[in-house]
Amino acid sequence: MDTAAGGRRERRKAQTRAEIRAAAQRLFAERDFCAVTIADVATAADVAVQTVFNHFESKEALFFDGRTPWVEGVAAAVAARPDGTGPLAALRSYLERDLHQLLEQEARPESRHYLEALARTPSLQERERTLVEQAGGRVASALATALSASGQPDGAAVDVLSRLAAGLFLVAGRVLVLAHRRQVLGAEAGEAHGPEHATTVATLAMLEDGVRRLARQLDVRID
Repeated sequence: MDTAAGGRRERRKAQTRAEIRAAAQRLFAERDFCAVTIADVATAADVAVQTVFNHFESKEALFFDGRTPWVEGVAAAVAARPDGTGPLAALRSYLERDLHQLLEQEARPESRHYLEALARTPSLQERERTLVEQAGGRVASALATALSASGQPDGAAVDVLSRLAAGLFLVAGRVLVLAHRRQVLGAEAGEAHGPEHATTVATLAMLEDGVRRLARQLDVRID
């Protein structure tokens, strides 16, 4: 009974959260992000203001919720990589695929209001930077765990390499995404813009090669 009741409570919580998020993101699309209040969101979702805060710490959290699977996804790809795939190869493969999908999605006309809100709202830009930092920390930890599991002799070298690799790959991805967004917003809606997929592939290949050279310098086995 307790287990069943707990399951129902969790399902209700998840449903309420999803309804709040849907209401908020609909309002953000219809109005300027800054013009929407938490009270507006609560009214649209038919819940109390406190209920909104029970699920989301801020409007910025509401704006990004459900839109940033990469925050956990990159590290998860490293941790759950197939047998025979090294952690660095798994990182590169995930980012190649994820960046390609993200750039395609953000080039669509229906994403324009999302990009415009990001471009004109400093608090959203700061939140996104924080999410990138969180993703980088998770990736560094996943890389360090994977490399340490292979019996590396120098823990300090593993830590340095893991942090550098995570930072380089995540920052490069962000540079490509921001360049793409500037081109999309600077052109007519509906046109195709942004870095070619080949640019993403070449960038990540260059980074992988550089990290592998550094690994040899530090005497760290990367695969």
